[in-house]
Amino acid sequence: MKAVILFLAALTLTATAQTPKGKRARQPLPDTVEMRSVTIFSDGTRMAGDLYLPKGLKAGDKLPAIVLCAGTGGTKGGTQARLGPIFVEKGYIVLAFDYRGWGQSESQLMATEQQPAPDKNNEMTIKVKAIRWPMNYTDQTADIRAAISFIAGEPNVDANRIGLWGSSYGGGLVTWVAGNDPRVKCVAAQVPGMGGARAPAAIKYGYDLATKQARGEIEPVPIETGKLTGKMAVYANMRVNPVKNLGFSALDAAAKINAPALFILAENEELSSNATVEAVQKGLADRGVPSSIHIIKGITHYGVYAEGFDEATREEVEWFGKHLQSTSESKSPVPPQKP
Repeated sequence: MKAVILFLAALTLTATAQTPKGKRARQPLPDTVEMRSVTIFSDGTRMAGDLYLPKGLKAGDKLPAIVLCAGTGGTKGGTQARLGPIFVEKGYIVLAFDYRGWGQSESQLMATEQQPAPDKNNEMTIKVKAIRWPMNYTDQTADIRAAISFIAGEPNVDANRIGLWGSSYGGGLVTWVAGNDPRVKCVAAQVPGMGGARAPAAIKYGYDLATKQARGEIEPVPIETGKLTGKMAVYANMRVNPVKNLGFSALDAAAKINAPALFILAENEELSSNATVEAVQKGLADRGVPSSIHIIKGITHYGVYAEGFDEATREEVEWFGKHLQSTSESKSPVPPQKP
């Protein structure tokens, strides 16, 4: 029981959330920005994406790109829809998307009966259960890498200038991806949860759970048993499978980051540890990696989506402008700015 409690405490720090309180109606796009709905394949499952671009791009134009990655329960129509046009007007192409099983993306599927033999086309008809709103590093980091691959193929994107933005749980995810995918040339993580299965008790608990799942002694994919607890119980739709976090640690991955990294923190953070993020940034600085921490005074975790949104966004725009706009000698057009 002690191991379980320790694991759940670690999970709370990992899975810091993007508040549903911050949802707003999608605002009309500026006249200089267009948005296209796109489909991104992640391990064969279709993810829904919104691609934000400046109007009037020519065939030879090449812009840097930013991929936006949500926190717990966040979707491409929330905070990302607010940020997309802002970054586009600063000279970027932006991709927002929903992880597999989240928002408008297709569900992952679990067969509820033994599979029949496939036909000559390797097709079969079978009853399945949809896996919705899962949280795990294995799948979400794969989804982010699929989004990077998608944006790298856009004709007007400079594939050598791709940045990541992530918030809360997504802040931990982009930290891991930045340390493991060399295509990431700049990263901004706000109020990030730097967790993963790292503590010995959490690792033991995860492997014990993996044994039971593999043997069919419990749900092989936690649906009834995967509900969040404690401070995260407000996200009643979300499900977590601790087995999927084994081998993943944002903290360990940060030691491999070579891309410029910005961390936006809430002064009165109540869900994760600012001290941990500060230690991560110090480690980057000690290795000579451009990095910075900006603390927004007077706000709690969820304040970054409300009263702290403008300040956080200003810092992120400046960071990407310094480290992503200027990393290529190619001249990229910047769309006209509103007065």
